[in-house]
Amino acid sequence: MTPLKPQTQEAPYHSITARQSLRWFITNTVGPPHLVGGIFASAFGTALDRPNEYGPHWGGFADRYGMRMTGVVTGNAIEASVGLMLREDPRYFRVQDRPFKARVGNVVRLTFVARRSDGSYGPAYARYMAIGGNNFLSNAWRVHSEANTHDALLRTAEGFAGRVAVNAFEDILARR
Repeated sequence: MTPLKPQTQEAPYHSITARQSLRWFITNTVGPPHLVGGIFASAFGTALDRPNEYGPHWGGFADRYGMRMTGVVTGNAIEASVGLMLREDPRYFRVQDRPFKARVGNVVRLTFVARRSDGSYGPAYARYMAIGGNNFLSNAWRVHSEANTHDALLRTAEGFAGRVAVNAFEDILARR
């Protein structure tokens, strides 16, 4: 499946459909940019040997990549499904013809707010549940050294930072 067409805030808003939400889930889970991002994150963890139970070798890299994917799948599934129930749109809506500072502000803002079915913006409750929920839920299958509240909170912060990066990437790609 191809990603959804980039959206702008200036265009007339049409709320996301269930089919579009499924496309968003698939492309934001196994789309090339997200898979490549996992390679870099897993390579970084392997270079630091964190968590050390996986080891600093190819097998450890694969374990880290697989663990990351379980979180991505779980988080995106939560955001897409709960978002449909709450009528929140997980897509990034870029601003057109705005200065760099305004675009950066929009990237950060849309990390924490989501568009509603009426086109307004409000807290992205589904995203909060998804990012926080998947990181605490994954404590059930993580290695002992990182299956705790401190690491879950750290992963949650990293999840929001990752969403900023995804929004920035989408903003850049849409301008090409």
